This record gives sequence, structure tokens and C-alpha cells, in this order.
Amino acid sequence: MRPQVRASAGARAAPWRTTPGITRAGAGAVIAAAAALAAVIAVAFSGVSGGLSSIGGTEAPEVSAATGLYFSLNDMDAQVANVLLAGPGPALAAARPGYLATYARDRQAAYADLQQAAVSAAGNPGAERRLQAVLDEVGRYEALAADALLSSEQQARAGAGTGDAGGTARPGSTAGTAPASGYYRQATDLMRTSILPQVSSLARVSSARLDGAYAAGRSAAGTGLAVTALAGLAVLAGLAGLQALLARRFRRRVNPALVAATLVALLAVTAAGGRLAAEASHLKVAKQDAFGSIVALSQARAVSYAANADESRYLADPGRAAMYQRSFVAESRQLADVGGAASASPARYQAALDAAVKAYQSGGARVTFGGYLGAEFGNITFPGERAAAAAALLAYQRYERDDGQLRALARRDPRAAAAFDTGALPGQSDWAFGQYDRALSAVIGINQRAFTAAIAAGHGDAAGWDGLIPAGCAALIAALVVLGVRPRLAEYRR
Repeated sequence: MRPQVRASAGARAAPWRTTPGITRAGAGAVIAAAAALAAVIAVAFSGVSGGLSSIGGTEAPEVSAATGLYFSLNDMDAQVANVLLAGPGPALAAARPGYLATYARDRQAAYADLQQAAVSAAGNPGAERRLQAVLDEVGRYEALAADALLSSEQQARAGAGTGDAGGTARPGSTAGTAPASGYYRQATDLMRTSILPQVSSLARVSSARLDGAYAAGRSAAGTGLAVTALAGLAVLAGLAGLQALLARRFRRRVNPALVAATLVALLAVTAAGGRLAAEASHLKVAKQDAFGSIVALSQARAVSYAANADESRYLADPGRAAMYQRSFVAESRQLADVGGAASASPARYQAALDAAVKAYQSGGARVTFGGYLGAEFGNITFPGERAAAAAALLAYQRYERDDGQLRALARRDPRAAAAFDTGALPGQSDWAFGQYDRALSAVIGINQRAFTAAIAAGHGDAAGWDGLIPAGCAALIAALVVLGVRPRLAEYRR
């Protein structure tokens, strides 16, 4: 019987089990892991950049258009009330052209915001129908407002032509111009009960979409950070294993090329992780810290103009004075909610507001009120913002005190109350409202600049990380791995 010849271990071993085979497999695994790391980083930054672009380029402008539309429509109605309040008398009639010019500017701004909303709503049948309804009803409102203004002017001319002063509307009342009063009531009811609620609904839908874009961006940053860390650990572990293999099989303690590849991988993971954390921070600053305040303050500004219009309506339409007074108090509570008992009357609200402001000033900036202004004080973030918000609060308090003076005047002398309401001189109501509006706009400006800066910083930090930089790092790691193992493999070919 022929004896069997035992083959050597090297001759029987499969190629992938030999030292060159294991080395090639290890190098390939590291290169594949580096490619996966690059893909993970690129996808994470692409998601965050998409969130930033959506917030800064689409969703935030949508919300701004909706809140701007609410403001413009409110102020249109306020200007009509002011024109009717001014009446034909020489004491106030000089202000009529200014009110009409503001009405025209508000109308232009409202239609621009409607166009922006229409672009954003494209492809959403429900939103498109709602916008079309708003557009139709704004047209009806304009027709009714025009009829009110024309009737007021015609009645004034008729009274002047007959010498019948009683036929004209005295400043502070539309009671003598029944057609004008009737048209205006229809117009303001349409605005308050139909148009503005639909615009508010659009604003809520836009805000929900903004919240979704923010959540998606934050999720992309958080998930990307975790997966990048895991993929980076896989690359580093692969490089460490390959280094150990070469040290054991080839008696080389250190492979310079693999050390360099390890440093590149470590730097890439560290830099990507830091940038992703920074992106999450930029998103938070843009959406929560800045835009949250912008929305609250913009809504406050729109409601403030509605309240200011209710003062004019209160004087211009005595038949509905009680209704407009209740509306003014309700709007005041939207601005700064100081408790349910304050809703009983303007005087009680103003007393409660004074107490809340005093508590804030003497209690270490402790906020005891809610509403839009309370929301802003709960979201103070940026340098100079607290001082600007405090200035707006004090200006609002001064305006509310002037409202008390206006109502006291209205009981004694409606003409004097009308002059006080529309007067723009220091110490008059319209001057106080202008100061308050400018103070609100200053706080909005601080947050708007922070929002713009955060979006720009987010795009700047993400530049290149959604493709070129991670691909370059992966390519460099692959080249260093090949450079490190090639000389060792060449020893087997000699």
C-alpha cells in the first residue's frame, strides 16, 4: 500500500486564509468602512442642510407671510375706522389723507402676502381653497369699506351744502351717517369673523410645517451624530486591527501610513461630530430662540393694531361701543394676560397690568403675565433682547394708560376723545401707540438678525460636508491603507 504524502499547511490553505489574503481582506474592509463613514457623514449633513434650507427659505417666509397678512388686514380695517372717526370737521379731517395712504400701503402688502401664501400652498388643495376664499372675501371687504368711505364723504358734502351741521358726522361718531355706519359694520364684521380667522388658520398650518422641518433637521443632526460615531469607531477598529496584523505577521511595530490613516479618520469623525452638534445648535437658535420670538411678537403687533382699531371703532360707532370695549380688553389679554379678573373692564385690566409690570421691575425680572409678551419674556436669548423687551412692555403699559384717559374723555367730550385718539403729538394716544409699535419692532429686529445669522452660520458650517469633504477623507484613508500594506504584500512576491 502506497503511503499518503501529507501536504504542507501553506499548500493546502485557501488563498483568503494566507497572510497576503488576510491582509488584502483587512485593507478592503477598512476601505469599505471609510466609504461607509463618508456616506453617513454626507447623508447627515444633507439632512441638516435640507432642514436649514426649508426653515430659512420656505417655511419661515410662509409663516411670516401669514402673520404679515393678518397684520396688514387688521390695519386696513383700523385705517377705515380712523377715516370715519376723523369725519369732515377741520380739526381732524386733515389726517384723512394719511389714513387713506396707509390703507393703500396695507392693501398692497396684503396682496403681496397673499401671493406668497399662494406660491407656498401650490399643490395643497385645502390650502388653495382657503386662500381663494380669503381672496374673495377681501374683495368683498374692500367694496364695503369703499362704500362706507364714499357714504361718509357724500353725507359730509350734503350736510355742508345745506348748512345742516346735524346731518354730518361729528368727530368721534358715525351716528349721523347711518349708511356709512351700516357699510362699515358689515365690513368690519366680515373682517373680524371670517377673513381673519381663516388667515389665522393658514398661519397655524404654516407654523406646523415649520415645526416639522425643524424636527426633521434636529433628528438628522442627532441621528447623524450617533451613526457617524459608530461608523468612525468601525474605521478606527479596522485600522487598529490591520496595524496589529502587520505587526504580528511582518514584525513591523509601526506602519506610518496606517498611523496617518488613523489620524485622518479620527480627525474626520471629530470634525464631523463637532459640526453636526453645531448644526443642531444653529437650528435651535434659528427656530426656537429667534423665530419663536419673531412669531410671538409679530402676532402681538397684529393684535395690537386690532386693539388700536377697536379704540377708533369704540368712538366712531357708539351703538356698538360696549362690544368694541370688550374686544379691546380681550385683545389686551392676548398681548399680556394678567389674569381672568382683569377681563371685567379696561380699568381693571390696566390696574392688573400695572401690578404685573411693578412685580417684574421689583422682583428680579420675574414674569407673572402670559400672552404674546409673556411668551417673549420666556424666550429671552440674545444680547440686548431683555432691555428691548422691557422697553416694549413699558411702552405698552403707557399706551394702555392712555386708553383709560381716552375712555374717560369719551364720556365727557367725544370730540376731545377723537382728537386724543388720533393725535400723534407726545402725550396723545396715537403717539403712545407709535412708540409701542417701534419698541415691538426693535425686539423683532434683534431676533430677525439672530435668525438670519443662525441660518447663514448653519449653511456655512455644512459647506462641503454633504459630499466633497467626507469623500476626500475616505479617498485619503484608502490611499494611505494601500500605501501601508503594499510594501508588505510585495515581500511575498519576491
